[in-house]
Amino acid sequence: MTPGLGNTLSSWLIAFPALFSIINPLGASLIFAQATEGRERREVVELARQVALNSLGIMLVSIWFGSWILGFFGISINALRITGGLVVASRAWVMLLQPETSEARKEKQALQGGRTVTTPDLRERAFFPLAMPFTVGPGSISVAIALSSSTPPHMPTADYYLGVSAAATTMAVVVAIVYAYAERVVAMLGVTGARIVSRLAALILLAIGVQILASGVEGFLIEALKQAKAA
Repeated sequence: MTPGLGNTLSSWLIAFPALFSIINPLGASLIFAQATEGRERREVVELARQVALNSLGIMLVSIWFGSWILGFFGISINALRITGGLVVASRAWVMLLQPETSEARKEKQALQGGRTVTTPDLRERAFFPLAMPFTVGPGSISVAIALSSSTPPHMPTADYYLGVSAAATTMAVVVAIVYAYAERVVAMLGVTGARIVSRLAALILLAIGVQILASGVEGFLIEALKQAKAA
């Protein structure tokens, strides 16, 4: 395996679990099935594809331009890591202890007043609210931006960004497949099974949030030591 391919694979292995945990497509599919209840199979598949493409666009913009946008406002990488880590960890904590709260929030985002979406053309809702904020919300965007700012010192930036972008693309493919077969996922997992998956994903996400937070704190400490030595 060439070094470039190895670096890309390593960054993919870092990014994909984080994105999968925060998006949680298996749990979200339960609500997606409610939002598309009574619709033709062809329409559901097309909607799932559109939602996945829109979600991919949001993730890629966050990965490639999120750090630059925040940097424009004078926010340092380490501050971004600490903030992103706190957001991710707090979201994971709620998902871990109160999965019902997360489900209720997503259901409110995906449905209109708790009712099945009745718009004649569901594609009108492929971006808002089904892609954002239902599938890729503030937490997912925070994870994407935090990942983009966490390039390991030993890894070329291009290889790292390629791997993270590949992870986002893989995540979009997973969303398209799981949403397209949401009814089967519901029948297979049920509410209890989905909550178990959500808690496992939340535990992984909590660890990732703590790791991102720790890297930000470490960065501030290293900068402080360098300034102290220079003085």
